[in-house]
Amino acid sequence: MKPAAKPLSFLRARRSAGVGGSHLGDRAPWSWALGGALAGLLAAVVAFAPARWAAEALHTATDGRIQLMDARGSIWTGSAQLTLTGGAGSRDTQTLPSRVAWQLRPQLQGADGGLPGLSLQLQSDCCTPTPIALALAWNPGQVTLHLADTPESHWPAGLLAGLGTPWNTLDFDGQLRLRTQGLRLGWAAGRLQVQGQADLALVNASSRLATLRPLGSYRLQLLGGDTPALRVETLDGDLRIQGQGQWVGARLRFTGDAQAAPGREATLDNLLNIIGQRAGPRALITLG
Repeated sequence: MKPAAKPLSFLRARRSAGVGGSHLGDRAPWSWALGGALAGLLAAVVAFAPARWAAEALHTATDGRIQLMDARGSIWTGSAQLTLTGGAGSRDTQTLPSRVAWQLRPQLQGADGGLPGLSLQLQSDCCTPTPIALALAWNPGQVTLHLADTPESHWPAGLLAGLGTPWNTLDFDGQLRLRTQGLRLGWAAGRLQVQGQADLALVNASSRLATLRPLGSYRLQLLGGDTPALRVETLDGDLRIQGQGQWVGARLRFTGDAQAAPGREATLDNLLNIIGQRAGPRALITLG
């Protein structure tokens, strides 16, 4: 007896399900291969992204005031010449004596336990006996930067002249010494948030506007809290500067003054005229 013929509808169902020469079965391996190739290409682009991409991003973010020149390596491990400028159209430039090397790594969890972030280590032979370690974290509506406690880093004060006015006029020489303790900087809803503190000392400062060398040594303190504060004091020297300020939202409001030690008034008169508005022997400093 001959087997009963299968209904035509049954054969159509088998074809549509992929049985007996399905087109889906032919296409699936190619689809997976293409997807895998694209994923591999994306991973390679991320893994081997050139250092110049980091240089371009920093240039854009700072309006050209901080530049990474002659960037080498990758975005993750690279080095460059750190240059400060006065921004677009400025002729003021200053470059750090030695190259800055960095290591950038993704973190599955931010330093504050939030969303994924980035860790960054910076090192330069001239200035950082110990690499500076930073961690960047993102949370909804907030960006936070953590600076790990490290020994003092030493930077040439002349680097500031590259930022243009007023630093190019004062043209300070000397050494900047930076130390941080539990420092955490946050930005949320247009407000600066600060925890911990940073001490920046300008040691043996001199200026092309004064023949007296050195003028003195000074300390600037950034103090965290509900209202972040800034303090400036003279450690020693014949040019005496003091002042204090607070951040109100994103703006710093600072008041202070500078004056010459007794017997040094004539020597420092020109410099005091540049520093601030004169009020007798004092030069008043007001920001914000």
